[in-house]
Amino acid sequence: MSRVPKTFPENFLWGGAFAANQMEGAWKEGGKGLCVADINEFVDNVPVDKKYNEEVTSEFVKKALEDSDRIFPKRWGIDFYHTYKEDLKLLAELGMKTYRTSINWSRIYPNGDDKEPNEEGLKFYDNLIDEIIKNGMEPLITISHYEMPLNLTINYKGWYSREVIEFFERYCKTLFDRYGDRVKLWIVVNQINLIVHESFNHLGVAEDVVDNVLEAKYQAVHNEMVACARATRYGHSLNKDLQIGMMLCGGPSYPASCKPEDVLAAMRHNQMEYFFSDVLLRGKYPGYAFHFFEERGINIEFGPDDEEDLKNTADFLSFSYYYTRMVTKESFENGNEAIRNPDLPANPWGWSIDPSGLRYMLNEFYDRYQCPIYITENGCGNYDNLEEDGTIHDPYRVDYYRAHIEQMKLAIMDGVDLRGYYLWAPLDIVSCSSSEMSKRYGFIYVDIDDYGKGTGKRIKKDSFAWYQKVIRTNGEDLA
Repeated sequence: MSRVPKTFPENFLWGGAFAANQMEGAWKEGGKGLCVADINEFVDNVPVDKKYNEEVTSEFVKKALEDSDRIFPKRWGIDFYHTYKEDLKLLAELGMKTYRTSINWSRIYPNGDDKEPNEEGLKFYDNLIDEIIKNGMEPLITISHYEMPLNLTINYKGWYSREVIEFFERYCKTLFDRYGDRVKLWIVVNQINLIVHESFNHLGVAEDVVDNVLEAKYQAVHNEMVACARATRYGHSLNKDLQIGMMLCGGPSYPASCKPEDVLAAMRHNQMEYFFSDVLLRGKYPGYAFHFFEERGINIEFGPDDEEDLKNTADFLSFSYYYTRMVTKESFENGNEAIRNPDLPANPWGWSIDPSGLRYMLNEFYDRYQCPIYITENGCGNYDNLEEDGTIHDPYRVDYYRAHIEQMKLAIMDGVDLRGYYLWAPLDIVSCSSSEMSKRYGFIYVDIDDYGKGTGKRIKKDSFAWYQKVIRTNGEDLA
């Protein structure tokens, strides 16, 4: 009798993932304050593979607040704030068993340091969560997904300030108290290891308000991890059945060659990606991290209770998976950067396509942590063409997902405890990294362009029926 599972688990969670800041719009409605995503600009006439969130200065923030001519697509998103009931019905028709979204921090505490939450914001998410459940989907809520109130970046230097730990703890308690009776699956912080290319959106630290930017990022994420652990402790004290996880941006970096120095460099690079999950799942700093900090002259200041707080570990590991990269001895020594793999195909934005890397990543994580795993983002941005007859033919999307789901099944056969798969993102939404609408991931086309123009109509792509079939057959029919 074989001990190797041949199918996805019977209760496997097939779903999709979104972020509030990329879809809700309504940036000045319902008592919402400004958040970091509201100043993410769309810049036209830039090569698509060069568009990503760069470092931000306090002067940039000031100008973004004053400028009415530039384009900030996350301010309107896809108008989900007003269309969520209709959109959720479409996703229920798709067959999704679970729905991941974030709660916009600035809807609940508009300035971040408010003493009391915004009831209108709380009520919106009451209604949204109820509607998710009504449509037969289990909600997975991300507490922080690039939605820090802008006031905390301007007046507190974001996560660099320990005061923000207290503000975030208050915010988390508010959410657990309000929604913990209906929401059992939680992620505290989205992709907590992204402190380089999305550092302002994530940490809220402008580069010109600190002396040592790299040290400030690691100090900020230290404070954030302490806040995560405190939030986890409170959630568990409230309801032991709550499953409170942590999330990485996954995607291993391979050695660029078989030279021992490249292999060692890749190992050390990957260690500093796993550093965050080592802390949040194992409850303490690993020795290699202190070595890395010492080599780079980085000093992390611990509060008196931080080490004890960090012992409140997460229940599961979740991660996004988009691409893999390579590391050389030189790239590691030059800022611990990874480089593109020339042996892999890529999408127009230069993101490599590597289905086998997903199996590698799943095995790597499960071997390391031996805990439940959820893939909470996976997708590939592409340009879609709306035909004259109103159809969208996207075989490239089906090919991408089929190849990745096949690797997931192999990882399950390897013994990985994979509980769920959340595609990014079943509805087209504004891109996180480039603020484009034309960088599309969904099974459902949203008729809005990069400038916010269009009917807003939702149109099923060919891939809609394919994923519907995948869910209906629990991953058995991928044809």
